[in-house]
Formats: sequence, C-alpha cells, structure tokens
Amino acid sequence: MESILQKSRVDVNEDIFLKDPFSSDLGRGIITNSIEMMIELGFENFTFKKLSTKIGCTESAVYRYFENKHKLLLYLTSWYWGYVQQNLIFGTANMADPRRKLEIAIRILVHGPIFTKNDFIDPLALRRLLTDEATKAIMTKEVDEEYQKGFFNHYHKLGERIAEIILEINPRFQFPKTLVSTVMESSMMQSYYSRHLPGLTEHQPGDEKRIDFFNQLVFKTIENEN
Repeated sequence: MESILQKSRVDVNEDIFLKDPFSSDLGRGIITNSIEMMIELGFENFTFKKLSTKIGCTESAVYRYFENKHKLLLYLTSWYWGYVQQNLIFGTANMADPRRKLEIAIRILVHGPIFTKNDFIDPLALRRLLTDEATKAIMTKEVDEEYQKGFFNHYHKLGERIAEIILEINPRFQFPKTLVSTVMESSMMQSYYSRHLPGLTEHQPGDEKRIDFFNQLVFKTIENEN
C-alpha cells in the first residue's frame, strides 16, 4: 500500500493554480521550498520574492504558477486533504468493521497520514505547516466564492466519507458531518495548542493520549444518540 501511495499524486482543482507545479523542476522547487519557508517564516512573512531568491529564479517566474501566496496555500491545503483521503481509502481497504474504520480515520485526522512517504510532497512537513497555517486558507472574504468553485472539495469529500462510516455504526445519528468537521478542525488545533499554547491542552506534541481523547469523544457521542 505504501509503495502505491508513495507514487500517488493528488489532483488539485485547476482554478487554484495557473500552471501545474509538477510539470517542471521549477514548479517542484516552488512547492518544496514554499513549504519549508512557510514553516520557518510563517505565512504572513513568506513572500514570492523571498521564495524566488531561495530557488534562484525571478519573482515573475513564480507568478506564472500561482496568482498569489493565498492560492499557493490553497493548493497545499487541498493537496494535503486529498492525500489524507487516499490514506483513509487504502488504510481501510477490504475492512468490514465500521468501528475499526472509524478508529483509523480518527488516527489519521489526529496524527496525520499513516503512509508518510510520497514522491511529490513530504506529507509530514505539509502536516506541520498546515497545523499552523491551514485556517488562513479558509478564513478569508473570498471563502464563499472559492467554495462554489470547488476549492475545498477534497476537504468536503473526506468529511463525507467519514460521516458515512459513522452512519454505518449508528444510522440514527443526526449530526455525522458536524461531528466529523469538529474533529477535523479541533484535531489540528490541539496539535497547534500543544506546540504553541500548551496551557490550553493536557497533551504534548505526538502524545498518543490525544487519540484516546478523540476516540472517546466520537464513539460516546455516536453511541449516546438513540
């Protein structure tokens, strides 16, 4: 399975980018170096000018791939959630027990992809970046328009897939999408808190007990719905 996902590429909405970054070595360099620089500098301090200097190209060359850094962050966000969805599909293949499938889904949401090698983007570095910056791709004035264009389809489809697993366990549960989106967001935020605002959580970075918390939260919520 891991060898398949290592060579797997996520299809991102073509309206997010101007030119496919994986169509050239320069485009690949833009993706790899932008992840590293956003982790180091933060989204606010990251610029295409700084990126072009690091890569050794002109700033205008970067703009041929992405209209602005917001679209670049949208690309990375979409790629991440698409890859997470692939992890869930492969991680639960031929698995009949919906409870076990949901446990795997929760683990992927809380700790990131279970298949951590990919020839296109480093999933672990991307997870680290989006733990700090993902909300900046969504919390914008343009979000309604971008939603209509399908920029968040991977995020949406992953939530729907996990919601369907919840309904396998309890078909009477009324709020599967709400529960899933809550876990998707709060699992990222708990990772953020553990690194930057530790007074808001009991868990340390990489703490396995965070899995226990979300398992309890999800399964008890589902089972208490009659």
